[in-house]
Amino acid sequence: MLTVGSMHEAERALFELRQGRPLLVAGARSGAGDPGMLLATVENLTADTIELFRQYDATTLRVVVTPHRARAMGLVNEEPARARSLRVQGETAPERIRQLCSAATTYAGKDLGVRPATRLEVGGLALARLGQFLPAVVGVQVRPEQCDTLNALLATGSILSVTTAQIESMAENVRATVTYVSEGPVPLADAEHARFMVFREANGLLEHVAVLIGDPERWPDPVPVRLHSACLTGDLFGSLRCDCGEQLRGSLRAFASQGGGVLLYLSQEGRMIGLGNKLRAYSLQHAGLDTVDADEMLGFGADERGYDAAMDMLRYLGVTRVRLLTNNPEKVNAVREAGIQVVDRRPLFGTLNRHNLRYVKAKADRAGHWLDEMLAGGAVDK
Repeated sequence: MLTVGSMHEAERALFELRQGRPLLVAGARSGAGDPGMLLATVENLTADTIELFRQYDATTLRVVVTPHRARAMGLVNEEPARARSLRVQGETAPERIRQLCSAATTYAGKDLGVRPATRLEVGGLALARLGQFLPAVVGVQVRPEQCDTLNALLATGSILSVTTAQIESMAENVRATVTYVSEGPVPLADAEHARFMVFREANGLLEHVAVLIGDPERWPDPVPVRLHSACLTGDLFGSLRCDCGEQLRGSLRAFASQGGGVLLYLSQEGRMIGLGNKLRAYSLQHAGLDTVDADEMLGFGADERGYDAAMDMLRYLGVTRVRLLTNNPEKVNAVREAGIQVVDRRPLFGTLNRHNLRYVKAKADRAGHWLDEMLAGGAVDK
């Protein structure tokens, strides 16, 4: 059961990782006989951290990757796959380890000392994923005779300790609940009568925006609604690699013409992998992978999003019946499972071009999005 104390310890551990500092991850029976494991994210790995780890094991580091990454590397083929721990020996620079965990390269048959990840390693991996880092960690096992040195670091606060139970409790309670923060009028080019309402997740990490178009007292029934995941490159800069920006502005125009509606602008960049990993995935796509394979090559699933926060926002607004503007069956399922009636679904298409054609096809073929009509129009050369 998640307690306030354990939640605070896990949140502090996540903050430490965000600052690039290593953690001691300890098991339930940690002590002099089982001190735990020193772990750091591959994302924020530095030469100083590697030097610290070598004080505890001068020859071998362990790199831990997700089941998706292990499969992409050719290290596993069983279902369901498990996280894997790889032995890394010799002189190892941080960038070399990051390359090991993100490059479009298979390693089948190579001697990497591969074994299933331990509970301690999986705990560190879970924290990395919660922080939207590249989902991989690196570390060393602390031996009992090294406890005095380690305890000195713990006593001064140079290193924070967290248990696997605290991490697991946090990971199991990731349902995103939100609270209302503030609101104000924001006239838009496509919808002059608009109001922005900000909601913040309970853990304080993410904020989402409900954009209300028109007068809620005069909204049509069912209420037109779009769940839109933030896309910096498409929404703000008009990237041709995706259709997000066109869908965003198209939904606002549709709401204005239909007498009002709600756009939920969700902080879910890159299908919830974060901007840094999204750009890594773009590089892999440029090298020939589709969007699903690129995300899995980095260690993520095909879609890491959840819609709990969006459902809380709709409940706060009193919306119970919707006309959903989406091509994504998972969004329809999420709304229905929340007890909100989906009376109608309307497609929302962007424009095909040579940059986004493979992306749109992958969404249709790999994720089941309803895009046949859009694909039937063919690509426009841009």
